[in-house]
Amino acid sequence: MKTTYLATLLTAALLATATAHAQSYPSKPIKAIVPFAAGSATDQIGRAFVQKMSEQLGQPIIIENKAGVNGMLGADAVAKAAPDGYTLMVGTNSTNAALKSLMKKLPYDQDTAFAPIGYMGSVPLIITVNNDVPAKNLKELVALAKAKPTQLTFASASTSQRVSTEVLMSMSGIQMTHVPYKSGPAAMTDLIGGQVNLFSADFAVTLPQVKAGKIRGLAVTSMQRSKAIPELPTVNEALGLKDYELIAYFAMFAPAGTPADVIAKLNKALNAAANDKDIQEKFAAIGFETAPGTPEALAQRNKAETVKWAKAIRDAKIEAE
Repeated sequence: MKTTYLATLLTAALLATATAHAQSYPSKPIKAIVPFAAGSATDQIGRAFVQKMSEQLGQPIIIENKAGVNGMLGADAVAKAAPDGYTLMVGTNSTNAALKSLMKKLPYDQDTAFAPIGYMGSVPLIITVNNDVPAKNLKELVALAKAKPTQLTFASASTSQRVSTEVLMSMSGIQMTHVPYKSGPAAMTDLIGGQVNLFSADFAVTLPQVKAGKIRGLAVTSMQRSKAIPELPTVNEALGLKDYELIAYFAMFAPAGTPADVIAKLNKALNAAANDKDIQEKFAAIGFETAPGTPEALAQRNKAETVKWAKAIRDAKIEAE
């Protein structure tokens, strides 16, 4: 009887502690890890969201950039953090859908290591080339690549950047040489300088440079043309394809085991940011569309996206590293 009574008391005490924690949360600054470099789309969007979220929550949210291995390093840090709501991750299709198909072994279980908080939104990519590449459109680029197999080079610093190009090569029957980078801005610098020929990346990285005439945009990776740059065709339009689509998405996660009440508070603040007109207007120019929703909806989306990216990676014959 004593054992049962003590167990009951312990359970009640733990529940009371958890409830008190949730009610007082947040009582100190929160850290949000961005698993990509400063200046990337994930970084720009993440910073705008956490600023609005901190206003809702009454505590500052401090961004920490931890780039490397397609987002794996930052994701690993969050997966191993205390599940108390004070360490968050601005995740993407790289960290939460595609990595398990790109890596032979992850230092965490991608499917169970994170507690979904909410979906933020998505952006298409632009396939761009250095101005000295003698191809004025995507069809000419494919012809050039077929004439010079493996001689053209392409950059990537994230899963979406690499897979968008690998799938393009697979569907158009061409071969180019992959040059990996740690960050999108670094890859862009080398594209402008002519160290690489092609770079498929989100609008935040590519659009300003296309508009400035420093690189040439060939096509967008979405199913529909973008209002931000309507003169560019889709890949499907440019090459007469039907099923090409690769977009990057952004969402927020906490370590698995974070209390449900804390997740609910974070979700409410995140959705308020997603509905904020300042954020919507700020990122409309890079094709970003917000999509507020529940943690459960994000969990279901992640499952579907994991299957989608696994197929894209398999079809492109990308071998796990």
